[in-house]
Amino acid sequence: MRRLWIHHVLPTLFAVVPALAGILVFVAVPADARRDYLMRLETSHIDWLILGIGLVIFLAQTYLAWQAMKWAETDFNTGPDKWLSHLSQAAEWFPLLGLIGTVAAILQTFSSITPTSTPTPQDIIRKYAPAITATGSGLFMALLNILPTWVVAMGRDLIRSLGGYPDPTPLVPLTPAETEPGGQP
Repeated sequence: MRRLWIHHVLPTLFAVVPALAGILVFVAVPADARRDYLMRLETSHIDWLILGIGLVIFLAQTYLAWQAMKWAETDFNTGPDKWLSHLSQAAEWFPLLGLIGTVAAILQTFSSITPTSTPTPQDIIRKYAPAITATGSGLFMALLNILPTWVVAMGRDLIRSLGGYPDPTPLVPLTPAETEPGGQP
């Protein structure tokens, strides 16, 4: 039974945590803001780009995280670690993509206002609001895409602890004299 939990159940449960966190964040957004975001999403190409790329990277990371938390013969499967690291670094780009969308929407808003017109505050808000969705999409995808790597680190430690396996990392860093040949560890 313990083997089943360590080899299959816990890795699967930990791999699901980032998706549950994303759902929780989405549900925690006030209903009016969520409804407005989804309505504006229909016509925002930059949001679709951010969400599409972010979702593909997130799904790949979730699969790799699940694989990385599986116990091999003597330790965890470390094969996916390199790709997890590379994909989690991609999360840094999502806020920047969101800012590009925000700046583009702001430029579009101001270019639609002619010097001879007197726009109402409602017109400005209506034209400016789509700029905020790109920022929200970028931040949401960044948050979602940093979670799988964190879950692997935490999940491995917890699985190791629950399984009674020793932690492979030393608690106290070795001094240079201790790492030289002939030094005492």
